[in-house]
Amino acid sequence: MPYARIAITLPAELLATLDGRAVQLDRSRSRVIVEAIRAYLGAPPIVHEPTTPAYTGGDVARARRDQLERDLARTPAERLRSAEAAARLARHARPRAPRQQIIGFDSYEDFYEWKRRSRA
Repeated sequence: MPYARIAITLPAELLATLDGRAVQLDRSRSRVIVEAIRAYLGAPPIVHEPTTPAYTGGDVARARRDQLERDLARTPAERLRSAEAAARLARHARPRAPRQQIIGFDSYEDFYEWKRRSRA
């Protein structure tokens, strides 16, 4: 779909309200304006979405924000230890099956060099 760039002049308070709504909806200013024009003209929306995305409000958003604040309050070393503990727990809960690996070499010398390095 081809697009055209336009320039409009808005009252400052209307622009501030528009920007606030765009942040609330997690959308660009242009997208909010296009949706408003479509609604004004009675044109069907191209993509119908809920007014607020599920991940931006409610209990899930509060829990994510609280967890982020707790993580940012930790030192980098504490965050690293926590991540390593979570990785250990994940490996324990769901161990991986042994993997098989096929390695190809261009020559016997390449294989011999790889074998020598892997033993060291």
